[in-house]
Amino acid sequence: MSSRRGFLGTVMAGAALAGGASAAVGAAGKGRIIGANDRIRFGLIGAGSRGKEILKPAVDSPNVECVALADVYSGRFPDAQKIAPGAKTYQDYRKLLEDPSIDAVLIATPQHLHARHFVDAIAAGKDVYQEKTMAFDADHARRMRNALDGSGRVVQVGLQWNSSGGVQKVREHVKSGELGTISMLETHHFRQTPYGGWTREIPTGFDRSQVDWEAFQGDAKRVPFDADRYFNWRFYWDYSGGNVFENMVHIAAFWFASLDLSIPQSVTSLGGNYQSPKMSPPDAFTVTMKHPENLLFSFTSMFNNGFYGEGRNTLFGSKGTLVHTLADNMTVVPAKGKLDETALAGKVHNPTDVHMRNFFDCVRTRSEPTSPFELGFRTAVACRMAVEAYRRGTTVHWDPATETII
Repeated sequence: MSSRRGFLGTVMAGAALAGGASAAVGAAGKGRIIGANDRIRFGLIGAGSRGKEILKPAVDSPNVECVALADVYSGRFPDAQKIAPGAKTYQDYRKLLEDPSIDAVLIATPQHLHARHFVDAIAAGKDVYQEKTMAFDADHARRMRNALDGSGRVVQVGLQWNSSGGVQKVREHVKSGELGTISMLETHHFRQTPYGGWTREIPTGFDRSQVDWEAFQGDAKRVPFDADRYFNWRFYWDYSGGNVFENMVHIAAFWFASLDLSIPQSVTSLGGNYQSPKMSPPDAFTVTMKHPENLLFSFTSMFNNGFYGEGRNTLFGSKGTLVHTLADNMTVVPAKGKLDETALAGKVHNPTDVHMRNFFDCVRTRSEPTSPFELGFRTAVACRMAVEAYRRGTTVHWDPATETII
């Protein structure tokens, strides 16, 4: 691979670990050697809605066992234990990582905590399934890379749509030359659901003492306890990148892998919060990324109209146009041709189960998973650039020499 392809070799020596892993965690070693027929023991860090969603296909994977659950909110344990009966529970995730019998962890915590949990898990010798968006910002991404470098750990990023088989199909179309020279990609994520479907009600009988508020805040600014900030963390910039981090990252990962795209040179983002007053991130916006591969990549999102659905993408070439949907159906029409919508009909299947099995297979074989760390790095930086462009109200640029957004 090019500059990004050898990117693990660009790690700066002596970088410090994020989050201050405890001595006990750091001393946990490099993990046991797992045989082809050995049962993989894993733990889950973050037992909220997404955590339970990935826990289900994980426990259904062959020859694996969930033995521990960690979450700063103890009220989540009963529901999670229905999926993984008998699993031990911890409010302090570091206690989970201290167990030398645990081979791997799934991390599904809020986005601002990913680096802290990832770095400590790698230091503890665990393989990691890391939910998207992999890193909250470029600094977190570098810390995570520095921790991973030389560790020998297997990392699968939760960009599950790359396990659908569509990446290879797009590659074949592009390689055949039927699209000609490609210069533009338009993608969409339209959802007719207030607040994107993210609103969480404070549970009946909720008790403040059930949450380790200090641990939840992680590296974010310190504020007094606020139940809404905890349960609706996606509404706050301190913990979330909005729909850029929730869904644009999936579309970016699919096309970054399909077209072998680098981190964009520059990113512009415009939009607003027009119908979601409780939320800081925008509910309608457009991101435009200029890539060094001579490609203009746009992403448009809104929460109050479902016209395009959650994954209608169009790749424009000088000879032909490729249209792709979330159902992983695609068709190519001549550059001046018209689209036959029937060619795109199909049922959407979320491939999280396939993605999870790929992770556990790679834990056994020590192979590179479908969505490796470097793809997570590129897409996390691109998504952070989109957030920064929106919040600053200007075009931002990537400086590859310093690996910073300017």
